[in-house]
Amino acid sequence: MTIAEGGDIFQQRLQAARELRKLTQSQLAATAGLPASSVSHFEAGARKPSFDNLKRLAGALAVTTDYLLGRSDDPDTSGAVGRLHRDQHKLSAEDLKLTEDFVNMLLLRSQKKD
Repeated sequence: MTIAEGGDIFQQRLQAARELRKLTQSQLAATAGLPASSVSHFEAGARKPSFDNLKRLAGALAVTTDYLLGRSDDPDTSGAVGRLHRDQHKLSAEDLKLTEDFVNMLLLRSQKKD
């Protein structure tokens, strides 16, 4: 099964998400468990990913498949974000504060890199 529609948007979104996450094509391929040439072919539009490969790419980029397919415009609506939001009520106040501090630390680190 391949992704038949939205090819142009998929190519653009895949490349944009990869660049947002500051990954090379080879790094993305390795993280997703794909051959290095696959990401190049997908971004060039020479091939379309299977459903399984689409899920692998989305997971490696921490975005949803909907973002890659053009059904959502927010690349940061990832499964991890949804899980944190969905499960936050299970955390103690202390753990919530720790999570907030960790996110702030990561944001600061990201700003320093730029």
